[in-house]
Amino acid sequence: QVQLVESGGGLVQAGGSLRLSCAASGSISSSNTMGWYRQAPGKQRELVATIISGISTTYADSVKGRFAISRDNGKNTVYLQMNSLKPEDTGVYYCAAVRTGSRWRYWGQGTQVTVSS
Repeated sequence: QVQLVESGGGLVQAGGSLRLSCAASGSISSSNTMGWYRQAPGKQRELVATIISGISTTYADSVKGRFAISRDNGKNTVYLQMNSLKPEDTGVYYCAAVRTGSRWRYWGQGTQVTVSS
């Protein structure tokens, strides 16, 4: 059983940066997709970014050019570098791993990101 543990969330002013980390307790093949979701208060969870094979990435339109997802397969860790943060980026950020179709096998517990204006 793989466990995902997120870290790096916190409170930051608009325009600032944060780097989220998601460490997997077990090995996840680089051929498996890993991703980040977020959920703002009163809203549905939305997909922010994905990475597969450490190379191919996708981003939500709302974060393109500001966020960057990366992966260190040796450390079984995926990162989300968030720059030029906006108040609308506020939410709980979740790490997910191993996607089959639209379903993900593993989820982290989430880390809170709050961006003040």
